[in-house]
Amino acid sequence: MSSGKVKAGALWGKNKDDLTKQLAELKSELGQLRIQKVASSGTKLNKIHDLRKSIARVLTVINAKQRAQLRLFYKNKKYAPLDLRPKQTRAIRRRLSPDEKSRVLEKAKKRSVHFPQRKFAIKVRSSPDATNDMDFYVVNVHGYVCANSQLQA
Repeated sequence: MSSGKVKAGALWGKNKDDLTKQLAELKSELGQLRIQKVASSGTKLNKIHDLRKSIARVLTVINAKQRAQLRLFYKNKKYAPLDLRPKQTRAIRRRLSPDEKSRVLEKAKKRSVHFPQRKFAIKVRSSPDATNDMDFYVVNVHGYVCANSQLQA
């Protein structure tokens, strides 16, 4: 019979065969302890608790290793199982992909090439007396200021 709790750190180094063997041993030991508990007094309750937790640790390591292998297998595939895809929120999952977002219709492409956004520079004096300090504001067609720069004349 095994002694004490199983440490998860020690399990990560083992291969799948060793883990399944250890799992079988722990389960059989748990079965024996349950039989003893029914037959005699309940002094083995703590041991049963530790065994159940140890079984859970072994199963966790087995499942985590299996999922890691599946992630590697599906890494460059077009489709992956739903549980291996990123969870995110429902809204994020339904968003357009970056490729879909960047697509532009042929007509819109031609329009943007032939009629680009125009920018105009507007000269503004800071005060009526100041003749040498001039600000230039770059304004687009709709009248929004894009940038400004100050020139010393």
